[in-house]
Amino acid sequence: MNTRPSKIVCVGRSYADHVKELGNAIPDRPVLFIKPPSSLISLEQGISWNPTWGNCHYECELSLRIDRTLKAEADPAKALEAVGAVTLGLDLTLRDLQDDLKKKGQPWERAKAFDGSCVLADWVELSEIKDWKDVHYSFHVNDELRQTGDTSLLIFDIATLLADISQVFTLEPGDVVMTGTPAGVAALKAGDQLTMTLQGQSQEFVWKTFVQA
Repeated sequence: MNTRPSKIVCVGRSYADHVKELGNAIPDRPVLFIKPPSSLISLEQGISWNPTWGNCHYECELSLRIDRTLKAEADPAKALEAVGAVTLGLDLTLRDLQDDLKKKGQPWERAKAFDGSCVLADWVELSEIKDWKDVHYSFHVNDELRQTGDTSLLIFDIATLLADISQVFTLEPGDVVMTGTPAGVAALKAGDQLTMTLQGQSQEFVWKTFVQA
């Protein structure tokens, strides 16, 4: 499926260790925000941002492609049936700008939804996922391990997230859900080489991109 998403729904504060590292409160329901289609870029394009906007942080996340319409689904198990493929993605965040917006009580879009703020790897078949509560992935910068993802540690499991999202936003074929990032986020710098690795049932999937100089 090559359908461009109508939207990219992102989940914030979904891992407790990441919530703590940013000094936020543990949420009592999923924290949701949206990136527009214009935020999406390919790995080959590399990562760049306007340096006058301040630091740009990486956030590696398990990402889901929706292949069937999902609307107001109360049953988490049925909500999972809408997922057609998985991959890893980078939710890029202009952290200095985000912190400033938070202090002013303003929306985050300038820091989270700018052009190029969503980087997705190639889609992987669902047969590679044996158990949604036991998916593992990692993120390296210049061959140094920075993040390890384990869906068993999500505050809200994948099925619950999808059911909750569907109460607010109708998910359409081609839409993407980014399920949140574990601890270990930090600023990127020019020339960084980035590697995302997803542990599939039959093999390991590895994708690379870079930060433009």
